[in-house]
Amino acid sequence: KLGATINLDDISHIDYLKNLIGELPKRMSCRFNPGGIFQVSNDIMDNPGEAKYGFTRQQMTQGFKKLKAYGVESFGIHAFLVSNAVTDDYYPQLASLLFKMAVELTEETGARIDFINLSGGIGIPYNPNQERANIYTIGEGVRLAFEKILVPAGLGHIAIYTELGRFMLGPNGCLVAKVLHIKDTYKKYVGLDACAANLMRPAMYGAYHHITVMGKEDEQYDHIYDITGGLCENNDKFAIDRRLPLIERGDLIVIHDTGAHGFSMGYNYNGKLRSAELLLKPDGSVELIRRAETPADYFATFDFMDRFKDI
Repeated sequence: KLGATINLDDISHIDYLKNLIGELPKRMSCRFNPGGIFQVSNDIMDNPGEAKYGFTRQQMTQGFKKLKAYGVESFGIHAFLVSNAVTDDYYPQLASLLFKMAVELTEETGARIDFINLSGGIGIPYNPNQERANIYTIGEGVRLAFEKILVPAGLGHIAIYTELGRFMLGPNGCLVAKVLHIKDTYKKYVGLDACAANLMRPAMYGAYHHITVMGKEDEQYDHIYDITGGLCENNDKFAIDRRLPLIERGDLIVIHDTGAHGFSMGYNYNGKLRSAELLLKPDGSVELIRRAETPADYFATFDFMDRFKDI
């Protein structure tokens, strides 16, 4: 009904899906995991061998043969091996890997491969001191690999897909929070009205997000703070030992680059309600595009009131 392409994550999903829906779609995709360590130049980028996702190389051949026998006519290949790479080499190297496999799979199975999805992985510089990936250099590297590997093999018809959500949206969102408390004990803590329920990345895996204090961007960064939320978890911190200007109650804190993996990863732990979302337009006007949650939203799926009707 949606016209979507199903991308299978495991070879066992082929029979699972067939038993579930009967006839398989004519167009399907499989996710590939090469295993081992994925390196770009001399740098270890990630460890696909430890990831739960994808077919092995041998399973890709087996899977394509089985899908073809079940009536699938158009095939796709998908892989996601590295998260938030700010190097220009990752996408071209991934493309070369998948393009070579596409040639091999075509020869081994006779399947018609119509698209290769390079997925996401191109990152953004969360720290202003980081280098920014050059999307034009990356695109040129993919094009050269396409012309070197796929075109001579007669596979120049293959479409290239991407999923660059973080690259496009990440820099275009901010989490704005108000300072509620300043705590001075063994460290200096700044307590916000936001928490990890609004932005999980720092608490979940220690991710860096740049922080500024609204109206104090040009002041001296001569104070050291932990910037914290109000959850009953000690990892509910947006920054640890961060050098910032003097912060006072009522200040507005801007946590940058939250346009991806921000609201979308939000949750309701400790009964926290998700915040509103505002759209800042080019003319400087602001539009409410998502209202803040209310207690009624929080309890909307909790059907318990009838239990108290006789009390």
